[in-house]
Amino acid sequence: MSSIKFGLLALFALLLSSTMKAQTLDEGKKFMYYERYQSAKNVFQKLVEVAPVNPEAVYWLGISIMAGADYSTKSLAEAKEIYRKALEANSNSALLIAAMGNIELREGKTQDARNRFETALSLSQNKDLLVLTAVGMANSDFDNKYADPAYAIEKLKIATNLKKFKEPSVFIYMGDAYKKMLDGGNAQISYQSALNIDPKYARAIYRIGKIYQTQGAGQEEIYMKYFNEAIEKDPVYAPVYKNLSDLYYNIEVTKSAVYLDKYLANTDDDPKNCYYRASMKYAQGLFKDAITMADQCIAGATSPYPKLFGIQGYAFNRLGDSVNARKAFENYIAKAEQSQIGSGDYATYANVLFKLPGNDSLAGIYIDKAVELDTLESSKVSYLKTTALYFENQKKYKTAADWYAKITTLKKDPTKTELYYAGYNYFRSGNYTTSIEVFNRYSKRFPDDVFSYYMIGKSYWAIDTTMEQGLANPAFQKVIEVGQVDKVKNKNQLIGSYKYFVAYFANIKKDKVAAMAYCDSVLVVDPADAEAASNKAVIEKMNMNPTPAAPAAPASKPTKPAATKPTGDKPKQTSPAAKQ
Repeated sequence: MSSIKFGLLALFALLLSSTMKAQTLDEGKKFMYYERYQSAKNVFQKLVEVAPVNPEAVYWLGISIMAGADYSTKSLAEAKEIYRKALEANSNSALLIAAMGNIELREGKTQDARNRFETALSLSQNKDLLVLTAVGMANSDFDNKYADPAYAIEKLKIATNLKKFKEPSVFIYMGDAYKKMLDGGNAQISYQSALNIDPKYARAIYRIGKIYQTQGAGQEEIYMKYFNEAIEKDPVYAPVYKNLSDLYYNIEVTKSAVYLDKYLANTDDDPKNCYYRASMKYAQGLFKDAITMADQCIAGATSPYPKLFGIQGYAFNRLGDSVNARKAFENYIAKAEQSQIGSGDYATYANVLFKLPGNDSLAGIYIDKAVELDTLESSKVSYLKTTALYFENQKKYKTAADWYAKITTLKKDPTKTELYYAGYNYFRSGNYTTSIEVFNRYSKRFPDDVFSYYMIGKSYWAIDTTMEQGLANPAFQKVIEVGQVDKVKNKNQLIGSYKYFVAYFANIKKDKVAAMAYCDSVLVVDPADAEAASNKAVIEKMNMNPTPAAPAAPASKPTKPAATKPTGDKPKQTSPAAKQ
């Protein structure tokens, strides 16, 4: 009898232990839902210590480590090692195999990752909700450029068809995958499906709001409706507060600060929180306070959050202290993961370096990094233009031209202005061949604009200074041909071209009739041009061998000039130099 009682007690203890573990696992997953990653990690860590080969606990421990460190290289390596050891003890665990696939996907090993996913799905016969969800989550991640959202949707749909399916998070990952594919309609349907399972699922309401937020400020009424609804359904759902703080950071800092306080009250204590507070001081224009707070945060942490050094760099820069701004940015770039550094960080650091003599080359390297990292063409162009203007103001025209040229290479359809500044700075730096190349591009894109032909002529004239080869003739002839359409708009280019031919026919061809005809052409455009009148009088008295007269306004099509080299002054401009 006693043995039976003992057996029942043992069974009861086993069931109790199992229930406690399940509750603990659910607790950790709940922390993950609220994005309280440190709390989640603590729960899963304790669970793994008790049961090192528990696949689900090990899986979530790795996820919490990576998410809590913004998927840094270090956290990726830590999670990978945890999964590797667990797989040594349990090599046939489909969930752990899928977990390792997630790691490989983040490492860019897309084929290896796909093989892992397919192996995991095969082992579980596409019937394990955890495995299907793990594969779907890995491939729907917004921040992973290697993720395959179509593959995620395919597997997550299988999960939703499993018997007794009632897991709203699956629809969240499906919505994320659709959103990654820029399919907002199906994303919203997916998030709504999560709410059909759990009407109080704040994460789904928040995600719907994010769809409308990405459409711009014009959708504010709609997205704020969803954000406020998410808060109403679950006032401790911290991610919505952080999003709203970020949203208002640059436009309404007081409101941003209120939402930040609510976020910090509902999240884990984390080194990043100190950065958020210092960053808010910066946003409020309290630059000295931001530096002081960052100093305190750094001094009080064993491993300070690297962005604290970045906020110091920004603050010192705003205070005009370029020396300390440089030191802070150097610390930031040395200590931060590459994934933590934004294009604006590189650009701001570069602008600090430009203020310190002898750092132009280094600054240029960081501008290139900013351009490479940024995803918006307008931002890339802004970085390049600011840099080009810096070198132009320094009268380093060749370097300025190189930066302007990067804009014309970056953009599929560069504007007249962008081509002009590249070509003109090559011209005035004496790089005439390159100037001609740029203005030839200009002429092909804008064939009815005389300015490109005029600058090609000026460049060839700077090469063929004696005019003996007549290299500039075809370009100046083209100016006259195209410029006749609007003699008022093209006045300066027409007069410049006519005067070139006055000199060419008087000095090279010794053709008095042609030279005087070009003087007359100048006077037709501008009867008050004293130089043309004077030249005509001088030429009329000159003793030249008459040759057949050239037409006053030749319209022959120029042949493509051979490449060469240049220098010269800025031509008077009526074409679009200052227009974007």
